[in-house]
Amino acid sequence: MVFKRVLGSLGVGGPVVDTILDREPVRPGGVVRGHVRLRGGGSACVLEHLALELVAGVEAGHGGEEHEGGVVFDRLRLGGGFRLDAGEHRDIPFTIHIPWETPLTEVSGQPLGVVLGVRVELAAAGTKDHGDPEPLIVHPLPVQEAVLGALGRLGFGLVAADLRLAHIAGTGQRLPFHQEIELTPAPQYIHDVNEIALTLLTGPAGMEVVLEADKRGGGSGAHGRHTVRHERLEQRDWTGEVDSWIRSLVEPRATHTARDDRTGAVIAGVAGVTAGTAAGGAVGGGVVAAGLGDALGNLEDLGHLAGLGDLDNLERLTGSEGSGGTKDLGGPGSEKESRG
Repeated sequence: MVFKRVLGSLGVGGPVVDTILDREPVRPGGVVRGHVRLRGGGSACVLEHLALELVAGVEAGHGGEEHEGGVVFDRLRLGGGFRLDAGEHRDIPFTIHIPWETPLTEVSGQPLGVVLGVRVELAAAGTKDHGDPEPLIVHPLPVQEAVLGALGRLGFGLVAADLRLAHIAGTGQRLPFHQEIELTPAPQYIHDVNEIALTLLTGPAGMEVVLEADKRGGGSGAHGRHTVRHERLEQRDWTGEVDSWIRSLVEPRATHTARDDRTGAVIAGVAGVTAGTAAGGAVGGGVVAAGLGDALGNLEDLGHLAGLGDLDNLERLTGSEGSGGTKDLGGPGSEKESRG
């Protein structure tokens, strides 16, 4: 095992640390398991603080500036106040619940250009520093697969998936950023729009779908917002439903509405949603990843929902709020810590 040395502020010969994750696929609202492996340096030291952070890597921020370290969007305190002897090896297991709004990093096996990681924060001798992030791979939930699969069958193309440091007004968004998936129009809409922007905000009960159309001819953009639940996905005509959402965006003065028959709530098909991008612009993942065209072709397969009615592992997922903030490991030496 190659240890990742905590950065030099802890001193030459200080402790080294490695974060080791179980390599099971993870979905928004799920859990990540692993352990932190510590090795004592040339002399004993007291570790005052040990925590895990979920980080969204920032490739380019507002104005194209580089942002070192990324955006921390969740934390788990593992403990502290214990002695690590010279050369001592110690493993600390953890289970961290990731927020429901955690961005997707892959669709149909293709990377989206979004970089997420789990990193250690360690404090000793009054100095705090971070280890190297361990990459976190996040796959879509079934309800996200249903919408993405329908878009693939309709002929939309996947361009990029950016993280935007902004809040979408009128939604239940809880993280400081949201993921915006950019799509080229399907052939039947090629004369109406230049691009469709899609945001999927998931939670324990379901998902908010936010759509924005960049219309051709210099017209103002149109917005739509819809809600869907996790249950009974296989009983819905996703291709027809998603197509109706798109039509409500591109048709002049559209008055379409969408009804969620499980909640009885009527949601306007065209709703004013403020993107709020003035607050920060693109945060990360703004690079068009190679192979996204292949991912688009594979989106068609995501829409086949037979057998998804029981939503494998969803019962476990809904046991976690996963909405940000700090969780407690629950083991010896662990304690809750408020977000800084």
